Amino acid sequence: MAKTQTALDLLALLTVWLVVVPPGDFGAANLVLGFRLTLSLIYAIDITIRTVLARRHLRYVLANPLGVAAVVIPPIRVIFSLRLVSSVFRRGHLIRFLIAASVLVLNGAAVVYFYERNAPGSNIHTLGNSVWWSLVTVTTVGYGDFYPVTTPGRIAAVLIMFIGIITLAIVTANVASTFLAQSGRDQATPSSEPAALARAQSGPPPVPDPVVATGPSISGGQMPELPLAGDVTLAHVYQRLVEVERLLRDRPLTPIAEGLATDSATEPPSEPQPGSDRSG
Repeated sequence: MAKTQTALDLLALLTVWLVVVPPGDFGAANLVLGFRLTLSLIYAIDITIRTVLARRHLRYVLANPLGVAAVVIPPIRVIFSLRLVSSVFRRGHLIRFLIAASVLVLNGAAVVYFYERNAPGSNIHTLGNSVWWSLVTVTTVGYGDFYPVTTPGRIAAVLIMFIGIITLAIVTANVASTFLAQSGRDQATPSSEPAALARAQSGPPPVPDPVVATGPSISGGQMPELPLAGDVTLAHVYQRLVEVERLLRDRPLTPIAEGLATDSATEPPSEPQPGSDRSG
């Protein structure tokens, strides 16, 4: 149902000029009236299907008055066009938003053309004049060489002005955000990339051989200094353990330790105490 709603909103966006301008203002009134009846039939089929699929039919109809009114009053479908543009804007799709806004501006140019071409005192007599005026208006330049004089044309002009202001604000914000993001990446690169590149080129530190391990000796009581906490690896820990093992193996025993070892070697075995044998 959401895909169908998006398609109908897009159809409403493309046919704003067809449903806003009265059929009598077109050259082929009967052809335009036929197109408008076809569009009304499409929206009627859509609202009928939605009502049938709803659990509570009457409640759905009452909850969607715009969908029902769009079948009878075609200009109400302009609201669907604005809903599509706002939906694209909320999703953050800048390109789609610009396309939708451009189509809406062209619709406004067509509306102004059909209302202004035969109006007294008007200076917009061709579709090219209307498109040029809409581009000048949407960019907030306003040369003043063309301007609408009818009430519907001025209403369309106000809508185009709002679209232009919103579009320029969104584009400016996106450009500024892109520059700030690029600047942040450039500032972070000098401090992080060289260190990461050096680590990648040097590779993991080699694990020392336990037999031929090299490094500061601790035989003289001097313990080798370990690297900083952030640079300690398993290789450094392994080297430290090898040095400790070498110290314990090669360092001479202290006098106290030698005396304990001699006493334990010369001490005769202890005789059992009297009465300790309870077998008898």
